[in-house]
Amino acid sequence: MEILQHMQEYGHEQLVVCSEPSIGLKAFIAIHDTTLGPSCGGLRIWPHSTEQEAVWDVLRLSRAMTYKSAVAGLPLGGGKGLIIADSRKEKTEAMLRAFGQFIDSLGGRYITTEDVGMSPRDLEFIAEETNYVVGLPESMGGSGDTSVMTGLGVYLGIKAAAKATWSSDDLTDRTIAIQGFGNVGFNLATHLIEEGAKLIVTDLHEDALNRAREIGAEVVKSEDIYDAECDIFSPCALGSVLNTNTIPRLKCKVVAGGANNQLENESDGELLHKRGILYAPDYVINAGGIINAGSEIGGVYYPTRARELTERIYETTEDVIKTSRVEGIPTSTAANRLAERRIKAVQALKKIRPRDF
Repeated sequence: MEILQHMQEYGHEQLVVCSEPSIGLKAFIAIHDTTLGPSCGGLRIWPHSTEQEAVWDVLRLSRAMTYKSAVAGLPLGGGKGLIIADSRKEKTEAMLRAFGQFIDSLGGRYITTEDVGMSPRDLEFIAEETNYVVGLPESMGGSGDTSVMTGLGVYLGIKAAAKATWSSDDLTDRTIAIQGFGNVGFNLATHLIEEGAKLIVTDLHEDALNRAREIGAEVVKSEDIYDAECDIFSPCALGSVLNTNTIPRLKCKVVAGGANNQLENESDGELLHKRGILYAPDYVINAGGIINAGSEIGGVYYPTRARELTERIYETTEDVIKTSRVEGIPTSTAANRLAERRIKAVQALKKIRPRDF
């Protein structure tokens, strides 16, 4: 599919191409929908093999952010930034500050924060060039590491899905297979371990695996995680991991994790539904990070308020599951409908012609 055709079909407003050859910056900013407010979403740094692959990724991620903020009840639209680079080898201050200049040129249509390949220190570099950045360190008056609240939200979403599956949200002795043990996976694991759950973990990096071993998790090879005997499969790395090849291999009753865009295609939500696997939609339960960072916008950050809003993820997940069961539709479809209803209601309130979802 052509890029503009894809953008028109899925309601994208803008795609910005960012280039500064002198420092190796090749990046994109995607703005999906600003009906509810300015677009907000993390900056991902990832070494995509092709530019087209990076474009599809940033477009999909920005659309997911629209739905995430809508379901979470936030006054934000969906956006995403992506720099094509290896964050462990190629990321530099100059690269980040140049990207900050591109953000600033948009005049507030896109607000960035932390994502894969980023750190709070990286946000400080971006903030040297623009005010349109959230998730800054607490010492700067910001909300701090977004992965802390993301991990909490995923944990609460898992508990809500467990209750719907086993009539109890107690995770004691439940086995959870975590795919990806970065910041979100680690913060999720701390909650699970505290409750007495058993963990199976995989990651591409040995330092992450060592951290998993230190907390008593069983470590397996990346490809073996799909075949792990577990109660809950929790994708916490990159997207498109749930597809026609991997779903038939799953040996769990629940899928609930922190990764964005876990479904490779919309039809994969139906496939999980037919297999009797309860899917807690990713953008519903991983909204803690955007809730936390978004709480900075407009002035003073109140951590108690951010946590209060994040804790509502449990109830929201229950609402999605209830809608799915009442209407006989996959949870992925139920979540989309909840998001779209809110966006259309606000469009009507603003007397803006609704987009076709």
